[in-house]
Amino acid sequence: MDPASSATPRTFGFALLCALGLIATPATAGDRIAMRVEVYGLMGLHVLTLNTSVEEAGDRYAINTHYATTGVAGLVVDQTTRATTVGRLTPASALPELFRSETRRNGVERRDQVDYRPDGSVEGSSTKIAFDTASAATRGTVDNLTAYFRLERQLAAKGTCALTVPVFDGRYRYDLVFADAGKRALSPEGGQRLEGPAVACRMTRQDRGTADQEQSEGAKQGTFWYAPLLPGGVVVPVRMQLETQIGTVDAYLAELHGRGVDLDLMK
Repeated sequence: MDPASSATPRTFGFALLCALGLIATPATAGDRIAMRVEVYGLMGLHVLTLNTSVEEAGDRYAINTHYATTGVAGLVVDQTTRATTVGRLTPASALPELFRSETRRNGVERRDQVDYRPDGSVEGSSTKIAFDTASAATRGTVDNLTAYFRLERQLAAKGTCALTVPVFDGRYRYDLVFADAGKRALSPEGGQRLEGPAVACRMTRQDRGTADQEQSEGAKQGTFWYAPLLPGGVVVPVRMQLETQIGTVDAYLAELHGRGVDLDLMK
């Protein structure tokens, strides 16, 4: 769960790409963690499969994510998106250097790219520009994948979700505002065989530019649950509930691989 069309699949895709950069789970040096998330819409219909991996080596990180619409959603909008970001690790945070995204939607391709410079300025390009890349509002921004990576590193280091991250993904400028939402004992749900304690983070997206129809169809808010499924007390996102224009959608961690852990939570 970008973290940006038809309302149903684009809502899931944008929400999960811009809001599932959250899959970028902190790893030890040289580690690679891979996750698969399954997404369900109204009436429990399966609409999206998302795969993400994160690698760390020294003070460097790389996040790669891919999603594609499936089932009924794929009949309405056939969309595939791949995105990657690379950057530098800092204590309890991260600084991106390059973000790239490629989307193919009903046969039409779109490419976005952003270079994040050390002085805080950015240079972005997109098949369809929706925000002035030279605007002062883009200074100090990060990509949507890094935004959630920052959240997870802070949560692991400080135990709190309270964080505001300015985001620019090559097209849109917005803030992701996170807040603590308490703790909960999870039980099996939605076909996911998982139970145990989890920490909830509440997300609200605040647009900083003129939103077009495509952006406005993304999730404006949602709740993400993190659970300690990896060694060393590292938490991973296990469930997500997003509030969209077409109602509430749910996402579940289906597979987790890395740091000696191999979990298959959904058949």
